[in-house]
Amino acid sequence: MASTFYLEMVSPQNIFFSGNARQIILPGPDGLYGVLPNHEPMVTAIAAGIVRFQDENGQWRTAAASDGCVEVMPERVILLAATIERPEDIDRNRAMAAKRRAEERLRQRQSQQEYYQTQAALARALARLKAKKPQ
Repeated sequence: MASTFYLEMVSPQNIFFSGNARQIILPGPDGLYGVLPNHEPMVTAIAAGIVRFQDENGQWRTAAASDGCVEVMPERVILLAATIERPEDIDRNRAMAAKRRAEERLRQRQSQQEYYQTQAALARALARLKAKKPQ
């Protein structure tokens, strides 16, 4: 039985990670998903939040990801998201400003589409702030 699987985390800007991993924990619309080697195949959505994965050396890594999807196969996992950021690359002040803007827009009258876009912006800002917190 394999102890690792191939993991690729991709955004339109770059390939965030490509290599072997022991496990990954993903934020889903209805909670967290954990994936280990030889997982049953599935395709599912991921919600904006913190992605944690353990590389082949046993080191845990963290990333802030926006909404996206993940394909899980027994030997590989491919995560696609609009943005994936390392905690050290996040500007806390900029994330706080984005959070305040989104909260202000939620208080205003909006179309349904604008409301969903604002909710997504708030979720991204909150994920970035959570990732930036000291561990």
